[in-house]
Amino acid sequence: MKFAYKFSNLLGAVYRQGNLGFSSDGNSVISPVGNRLSVFNLKNNTSETLPISTSKNISCVGLSPDGNVAVVVDEDGAALLVSLVTRAVLHHFHFHKAVNSVSFSPDGRKFVVTKENVALMYHAPGKRRHFNAFVLDKSYYGPYDETTCIDWTDDSKCFVVGSKDMSSWVFGAERWVNLIYYSLGGHKDVMVGCFFEKDSLDLYTVSQDGALCVWESDTGLDGLFLSRKAQKASAAEEEEEEEEEQERGEGGEGEVIRGKVESQKDKKEKNVRYRQRSKHFFNKEGDFNKLTAATFHKQTHLLVTGFESGVFHLHELPEFNLIHSLSISDQRISSIAINSSGDWIGFGCSRMGQLLVWEWQSESYVFKQQGHFNNMATLAYSPDGQYVATGGDDGKVKVWNTHSGLCFVTFTEHSSSITGITFTSSGFVILSASLDGTVRAFDLHRYRNFRTFTSPRSVQFSSLAVDVSGELVSAGAQDSFQIFLWSIQTGRLLEVLGGHEGPVSGLSFSPVQSVLASVSWDRTVRLWDMKNSWQVKETLSLSADGLAVAYRADGQELAVATLNGEISFWNPQSAAQTGSVSGRHDLQTGRKETDKITAKQLAKGKSFTSLCYSADGESVLAGGQSKFVCIYNVKEQMLLKKFEISCNLSFDAMEEFLDRRKMTEWGSLALVDEGAGDEDGVDISLPGVRKGDMSSRHFKPEIRVSSLHFSPTGRSWAAATTEGLLIYSLDSSLLFDPYDLDLDVTPASVRRQMQLQEWTAAIVMSFRLNEKLLKQEVLEAVPHQQIRVVCSSLPDVYVEKLLGFVASCLETSAHLQFYLTWAQSLLMLHGHKLKGRSVAILPTLQALQRSIQRHVDGLSKLCDFNVYNIRYAVALSKQRGVKRGAEEEEEEEEEEEEEDDEGLSEGMSEVSVDDMML
Repeated sequence: MKFAYKFSNLLGAVYRQGNLGFSSDGNSVISPVGNRLSVFNLKNNTSETLPISTSKNISCVGLSPDGNVAVVVDEDGAALLVSLVTRAVLHHFHFHKAVNSVSFSPDGRKFVVTKENVALMYHAPGKRRHFNAFVLDKSYYGPYDETTCIDWTDDSKCFVVGSKDMSSWVFGAERWVNLIYYSLGGHKDVMVGCFFEKDSLDLYTVSQDGALCVWESDTGLDGLFLSRKAQKASAAEEEEEEEEEQERGEGGEGEVIRGKVESQKDKKEKNVRYRQRSKHFFNKEGDFNKLTAATFHKQTHLLVTGFESGVFHLHELPEFNLIHSLSISDQRISSIAINSSGDWIGFGCSRMGQLLVWEWQSESYVFKQQGHFNNMATLAYSPDGQYVATGGDDGKVKVWNTHSGLCFVTFTEHSSSITGITFTSSGFVILSASLDGTVRAFDLHRYRNFRTFTSPRSVQFSSLAVDVSGELVSAGAQDSFQIFLWSIQTGRLLEVLGGHEGPVSGLSFSPVQSVLASVSWDRTVRLWDMKNSWQVKETLSLSADGLAVAYRADGQELAVATLNGEISFWNPQSAAQTGSVSGRHDLQTGRKETDKITAKQLAKGKSFTSLCYSADGESVLAGGQSKFVCIYNVKEQMLLKKFEISCNLSFDAMEEFLDRRKMTEWGSLALVDEGAGDEDGVDISLPGVRKGDMSSRHFKPEIRVSSLHFSPTGRSWAAATTEGLLIYSLDSSLLFDPYDLDLDVTPASVRRQMQLQEWTAAIVMSFRLNEKLLKQEVLEAVPHQQIRVVCSSLPDVYVEKLLGFVASCLETSAHLQFYLTWAQSLLMLHGHKLKGRSVAILPTLQALQRSIQRHVDGLSKLCDFNVYNIRYAVALSKQRGVKRGAEEEEEEEEEEEEEDDEGLSEGMSEVSVDDMML
């Protein structure tokens, strides 16, 4: 159980290449990331990476209309039939050529695959239970060049295929008398999209030069009819279809339909005809902006087009009215998808690794994510395990939420590669070191860079560490061989430590003492005493150049990775070596395509470049220039498990043996650069060039693990790799692991004890069965006032198990006070016994702290919001009271003035009468 870590999620990359797709309900976007599929739920704001992988990068994905299955095809044409319900691979198939697009028919009975200049129509699996999942129905030939796009009519009777030969071909899915095939021209560049109008054979075709052609058909969908022979054949097919498919077998040859370009004279009068109704252009005069992606929503008649400059347009068809235009990136838009309701539009930019979802009616972003532009170099977990901070070669610092899998803040202040990153003990400050000669501190409250630490002389920092108190930050230089110490509070440089004779490759503060360990290429580890004037406390001699150093959680052991592939363990108190592990043979490095020696000889020069201790300190995790991550037991000094982080052959150094077919007498074919364009690998262009770069080159990135880190809870660990940020976690929900199980321990007996109100016995029996739902049922049935009594009578062996279960339930349950009472009672009554095993139960306590902290954050925001609302209501009532008081005073003054006026008028009238009498 301890080492049953499974791949959980892929962070740090949201899109690489291929086509995007929306789920059937329109709430999730499905994005290919390398050789994996990620599903981003836009309603719940979460992400999930499916536990499937192809042998190379995914080039296209076809989703069934009901959203149950998907056909995933990689660059070589290897296909997977994936169930999106069970997240399992149902079938493997190989098309033997690169596939350009896959599309299911709207009724879900067929799907079309285009490769080279042919369109292949297969029976879709799932409608009937077939032994062969991919059964070829028909092959359609017509285009003279590679096919690029597909679209179906609403009733699945016909489909259209666009090609690089600037033509579009309409094919009948059945043997229609008046429509077998029809070719359309009218364009001067490669076809990007072909779309049928709703419930019609009318067409819209879009080409790469920004031209839109509107085609009108003289026949409706109900005007297509089968011949008598075809009707008989279709009736016979319905009866014998399963037998034919079994005989034909997987990948067998179906019916072949060959189309040819005909003149109008050759066409019969009764056949379907098209005429060009109108033609429109997206580009203005003199401005050539290549159109790279397009999609059409039939219900709303909305055409979305993306361009090479990162601009997209929304047009209403067939009038070609411009609704909206916006620039979302400075790179080409590679893929566009629109959900079923037509409200959300998904955009993918492969060059920048961007994925955006735009709500065009409100003109706002629903989703906006971007991974690191270059390789991910380093990572760090927050103290509560809720966040992961990553630094890349692009100079960006990104913070990811481990629960949702999404990045919520990006810092761009650094101007060069990030070499080290860490959190302070409070968890609200991130420190990062860079080759630009600065160490920066970022505040997660206000999301700003509030401190910048520099050296008196410009240096490049290669390592970083912060002490337990969060007061001292240290960085090692790779050119001056010095270590710099700063105060986080004041930002002042406190000391410059010298003594190393090579670049400082790693730093680590002791968790319990004021001791800094530094490892260097000079084959030494130096322990610096922070209390005693920063003097060297001990110097440990290594057998080779030091590459990484890490302290155990209790500070009683030190692990050092060296250039000869070994991991040595030291006692920092006695400066004695306690053991070592030789891991060179465990790396199993692959051979790059340009290497002239074998992988076995290459492995002699490989080593671990990153390592970290587990939360309990019993094992150490190590990774380096290989596709494997190794976990070793420190006490036994043996390999426990190896994790293969990737099987993607699109990366270099993946295979131990090279393909002899790529070797010629002049060298490897991998050395031949096929030029710029949409080729394999990563594009490199000259700085400042956005288009028209004739010097553009491509390279295949080498697979490697640049950084590793265990979660403080011990439930997961993360690896920063060439593929992205991989999260491996313990999947205990699917693992039945009973203990002390007897024949009498059954769910029925547990519920019987609950009826008798024997709560302690019920809890013990439910934990023996170890079923989560049953344990939760028993726990929530205990009356609130008896929780303390039950905790006091609980056996010691079940206290830690119950505390861990309470921590996991507290993370998701709405019964906040109830589970907090359980946690408080367990800790108060059994605190002394748990303290003796603090190292072993540290992951459980940190998981509990993380759950409580998450609720504190959520409730504090809610309370602050309510406080502001109450203050506003009070101020508003006071203001209204003042207004009412002022109005009442005005009314009283008016009444008094009226009374005075009346009295004065009466007095005046009396005076006038007296005067009159006089």
